[in-house]
Amino acid sequence: MELKVSSLAERPEMLERVMEMPDTWPRFTTQDPVGNAHYGRIPRELPQYALFAEDERGEVVAHAFSVPFALAAEGRGRLPARGWDEVLVWAFADLRAGVRPDTVSAISVVIAPHAQGSGLSARMLSAMRDNARAHGFREVVAPVRPSAKHLEPHTPIEEYAHRVRPDGLPHDPWLRVHARAGAGIDSIAPASMTVAGSLEQWRHWTGLPFDTAGDIEVPGALVPVRCEPERDCAVYVEPNVWMRHPL
Repeated sequence: MELKVSSLAERPEMLERVMEMPDTWPRFTTQDPVGNAHYGRIPRELPQYALFAEDERGEVVAHAFSVPFALAAEGRGRLPARGWDEVLVWAFADLRAGVRPDTVSAISVVIAPHAQGSGLSARMLSAMRDNARAHGFREVVAPVRPSAKHLEPHTPIEEYAHRVRPDGLPHDPWLRVHARAGAGIDSIAPASMTVAGSLEQWRHWTGLPFDTAGDIEVPGALVPVRCEPERDCAVYVEPNVWMRHPL
């Protein structure tokens, strides 16, 4: 597929089309309050880190968002256990305070449903790395959501993340894309995203009954969702895998 990759800083008129591109995220993953508060700010406040790809017909087929932040700031220094949520908070706190960033974190690589399976995720990851390098950074980090972990929701994330094939590359396809790009595993983010809601909300998001106490397997979830009917509440705490890309 012939692609043209641009940033929204270069093409601000494409904002609406980029944000309206279809995706395949499980519905419940879009209910994270931290993500909802910050994700949509990236293309508007950090458009130079919001990349998108058009095919030969001019259709938006992918986008890749990242954020700069100060990993070396006081009280930080290590990639956070709260992963995706925490790095979004750090990035926009730094932006508000005028703190000079030293690292770029990947936030998302999203491929339009009809274009999946064509290697676009690797190409967008490469474009994100190139963009960070062009802005003077020497490292990209990524709170990676392993793409096949949902098939093994009860497997500990530490075990799953470090599972490799005979060729030494990660077992998981998305972790493998990062590894092929030169990244290595840094650590586990055990609480990268947290989604809590009433049982009625979870029924709406998933189509499941959510009427039994305990761990509920939900399609697309990397770990089971904890259901507590007596409290009318269910909570999903998603683990991710921090990977580091030297540039």
